Amino acid sequence: MEANAHPRRRYLPEPGPLTTGLLLLVCLAAMVFAYRGLDPTPVKRIVIATGPDQGAYAEFARRYAPLLKAQGVTLVLRATQGSAENLALLRDRASGVEAAFVQGGVDPEAGDEPDPQLVSLGAVAYEPLWLFYRDDSVPRLPGAVLPTALAGLAGWRINTGPAGGGSGPIFRTLAALEGLPASALHSGDMASVHGVVDFVQGREDALAFVSAADAPFVQYLLHTPGVELYDFVHAEAYARRYAFLHALRLPRGLIDPAADRPPQDLHVVAATASLVVRSDLHPALKELLVQTAARIHGQPGWFARAGEFPNMDAPIFAIAPEAERYYRSGPPWLQRYLPFWLANFADRMWIVLLPLIAALWPLSRLVPPLIEMRLRSRVYRWYGRLRTIEDASGRRPAAELARELDAIDARVAAIELPLSYADEVYALRSNIAMVRRRILAAAAPAR
Repeated sequence: MEANAHPRRRYLPEPGPLTTGLLLLVCLAAMVFAYRGLDPTPVKRIVIATGPDQGAYAEFARRYAPLLKAQGVTLVLRATQGSAENLALLRDRASGVEAAFVQGGVDPEAGDEPDPQLVSLGAVAYEPLWLFYRDDSVPRLPGAVLPTALAGLAGWRINTGPAGGGSGPIFRTLAALEGLPASALHSGDMASVHGVVDFVQGREDALAFVSAADAPFVQYLLHTPGVELYDFVHAEAYARRYAFLHALRLPRGLIDPAADRPPQDLHVVAATASLVVRSDLHPALKELLVQTAARIHGQPGWFARAGEFPNMDAPIFAIAPEAERYYRSGPPWLQRYLPFWLANFADRMWIVLLPLIAALWPLSRLVPPLIEMRLRSRVYRWYGRLRTIEDASGRRPAAELARELDAIDARVAAIELPLSYADEVYALRSNIAMVRRRILAAAAPAR
């Protein structure tokens, strides 16, 4: 019969209200414990240190903000003087800064071992060292000719950017390597915008700073009449000496093809900018930041091929496990189809659910036999009483034993069982009737 085809699936009894309530309470407690323990939903706010307001880092952060906002995370920009200040803020827990763009080669606390407080989400861009100079300052140089070595610029006043930035340390390193005296260099006391104004208005002969090619300051100076870009002919030599530097090339005509600017290929030396975060930043936010970096920095540019950035080229800081996993495998599978917060919640809850399922699976095989044993016990426990009454036949009045059998029969008839166990009830009632017949037959007078 269809009613007996799948008895354990179709005719198991419904749990009572108390059992249901206890099960729900246990499940709720387990979910709350897992939620608090795993912290699957991070805070919705990240504070990032950028740099000068018109610099490349600030421009990067402004492009990150709407993409993060679409995922429910607010990006708060903290303007600074540059990479050195960014690192100081990251190391200061009280600053509230959790992420920052950092230029390679400017960490004053760099040692043989990476800083355990900080991890990198990857290098995100090349940052060339731009040395802009004024055409009208060249006649004041020896021979009125622009030298190929930095030592020949000794007669100029060169602004290396504000203190706390990353431009000064790199340019001073190269200047010392080529014999340019420190007296020719000075740090700007004001924000970078004022340094650019001083340079354009002729109060400086040259301006050196490190920034990505698409930074507003760089694009402005590249198109300013009377301002030229220095050719670092020793760029390859610098890169061989310092691991954080790269030798690049600015092709002829890239700035302005119509005007053929520059009129020849220029040698460029560049550091790399990395996206660095505190190691205790929520793992989900690290994942979200590195995915956002891939969307922002993965496009081709003046010096980078499509897909070259972001990458794991971060020699100073250890790569965060979340970033390394992304570079090797791409975004988590769930995040390709679900909103970030939901995918992150499900991804982290699996850490609890999988061991729970693994533990419950063997136990689930014990449940049907236990249920079956409990259901059959409602019937089998009456057989002991039936045996006692049968053994009392001949020693106790038959009428009294018959009344007890009638009481048992009534109780058995009221037992609630699934239909698949109805045969057990009818078998017990048949045995009660058989014992009744035997007792009455034994008590009848002989004829």
